Amino acid sequence: MAKTATQAGTSKTNANGHRAKNSAAAKTVEKMEKSEKAVTDTVNPKIAKSEHQDRKKLQKSSIKNLDKELLQEMLYQMVLGRSFEQKCAEVYRIGKIGGFCHLYIGQEAVGVGAIMALRADDYVITAYRDHVQAMLKGITPEAVMAELYGKSGGSVGGKGGSMHMFSKEKGFFGGHGIVGGQIGVGTGMAYAQKYKGGDQVTLCFFGEAALNQGMFHESLNMAQLWKLPVIYICENNQYGMGTSQARAMSMSSISEKAAGYGMASEFVDGMDVLAVREATTRAIERARKDGSPTLLEIRCYRFMGHSMSDPGKYRTGDEIKKNQERDPIFLFKESLKEAKVFGDEDFTEIETRAKEVVAKAVKFAEESPFPDEKELFTDVLA
Repeated sequence: MAKTATQAGTSKTNANGHRAKNSAAAKTVEKMEKSEKAVTDTVNPKIAKSEHQDRKKLQKSSIKNLDKELLQEMLYQMVLGRSFEQKCAEVYRIGKIGGFCHLYIGQEAVGVGAIMALRADDYVITAYRDHVQAMLKGITPEAVMAELYGKSGGSVGGKGGSMHMFSKEKGFFGGHGIVGGQIGVGTGMAYAQKYKGGDQVTLCFFGEAALNQGMFHESLNMAQLWKLPVIYICENNQYGMGTSQARAMSMSSISEKAAGYGMASEFVDGMDVLAVREATTRAIERARKDGSPTLLEIRCYRFMGHSMSDPGKYRTGDEIKKNQERDPIFLFKESLKEAKVFGDEDFTEIETRAKEVVAKAVKFAEESPFPDEKELFTDVLA
């Protein structure tokens, strides 16, 4: 097994299986895994504070090596994603958005860290929690919001709704409602990239519940066997709808599942946007070099229910509070401030700009017409 470690990985193993010990990053994630393996009703403030401080140290060491403009854009995209989803919740409650609606609040660091490491000609495919990822890949906030409204100005003319954002031009191939269904499609996309002789890569996002589908295992086997340039990103928010990972999965370490296929893998702290970016960058370099695929287990937490119709009674208030204290946006802002890269005025400007963009998107969606009746059978194949 060729296993590597992210900035916040649990271990680092080379191709011969030798483990590198005493890594500060490894110790940080070991603390995180111990505190998250069993969900309890009691929050240990000391552990939570220790995790938070360790993450800040790691982020500040990475910040020194990154361009200020890039850091600003990463924070802006996280804030924009949060503001956009909060507005989605607001308009959903008053009936402007219908059907299912799954929000990304709490998971922004995963999408931003991973997708911002790509080139414009790379591909992304994901599940139904797709609004923020669609915007990160270049679909405008106006087109995403209008699609949520079911309006003709939406990314697919108002016919896809919340779960089915799509843009061939931007290399964003969904938004898929079938759990795990996109994993096989993403693997096929990577095969097409290799067949055409380019060096593009595919990011394939899915939740941890999708790993129990046969498609996951078939895809990893094929990708490693044929050396396909695909990066499988498991956004492990620890709940498949209302079922905890502990109750549904016999093996808790998702990243280690790659060992069965001889595939490179990493465990990543999904509350740390820079750790996500660094792990994804390593995986991209591997894929561009010789087509080697990677499995990234990115541990995160959704602050909202599974969807807007989910009250989330299966989680305790203490558990939610503990994870909110690890808010990826708050953590990143603190690190940037302590590193003296940005101050309160900069944060205010970013938040104001994001709210203005969201307000513009809502206005566009409100004013955009519904699809014409003649579009009912357009693009329908039988």
